[in-house]
Amino acid sequence: MAKVYFTKEITKEAVVRIFDALGKNLEGRVAIKLHSGEPGNQNFLRPDFFKPIIDKVGGVVVECNTAYDGKRNTSAAHLKTLEEHGWSKHFKVDLLDETGPDLELDIKDGEVINKNYVGKNIVNYDSMLVLSHFKGHPMGGYGGALKQLSIGLASSYGKAYIHGAGDPKKIWTADHDSFLMSMADASKSVVEYFNGKIVYINVMKNMSVDCDCCAVAEDPCMEDIGILASCDPVAIDKACLDLVYKSNDPGKDHLIERIESRNGSLTIKAAHELGIGDIEYELIEI
Repeated sequence: MAKVYFTKEITKEAVVRIFDALGKNLEGRVAIKLHSGEPGNQNFLRPDFFKPIIDKVGGVVVECNTAYDGKRNTSAAHLKTLEEHGWSKHFKVDLLDETGPDLELDIKDGEVINKNYVGKNIVNYDSMLVLSHFKGHPMGGYGGALKQLSIGLASSYGKAYIHGAGDPKKIWTADHDSFLMSMADASKSVVEYFNGKIVYINVMKNMSVDCDCCAVAEDPCMEDIGILASCDPVAIDKACLDLVYKSNDPGKDHLIERIESRNGSLTIKAAHELGIGDIEYELIEI
């Protein structure tokens, strides 16, 4: 059974403590995947919140370009956003798909897709720390560790490929459940690429129904819950969903409606069936 550590304290110091509780050492060159935040978004987690854990791990903040209009859809625009939001001021930053060609990862026994296209600079790293802001999402229902592994690490082309369930031309029109399962497929390729050398931290703060990719996003709809850490991306996302459902905050209904109306839990189910994590877990409060 997977272990998921949990703390109700949401501070930058608590991020370090929960990472230490895992007892997992990230060796070699460490990529730190997080969300740089679309300009205009008020909910994304800022550099100062993650600075202690990034300094501790000593890694490089990595991101990839988006596949939709905005201020992160080209390398020049995204690098400017990384600077304006303070990421490149405080940390080494690597835009993985700044230049091509993409790295093509095979997906063995994928349910929908058999290829994943990620930023080629991922080859420069030996391990990864995935820092996820858990919240809702307009298409995926929710955003957490699995979304960071899939859409987050995919190149601009790769994002369109996943959204389109293998056909980038259908980026916004593909069968919805096929898109959700494609995220699980893509996650599998990254988990296998790093061969277990990944740690996941989900922060349940500023939980809007909208993602940090939205320039115009709703304000958070429910109270903050805490921080979770695990070596299992399926278990940590499932634990976050369970904590939302168990919350006494009436605002949870709005977030749950977003998750359920988009069938968000299908990504967790599909990822579990692909063998990259467990839906059964032990929640350990620290």
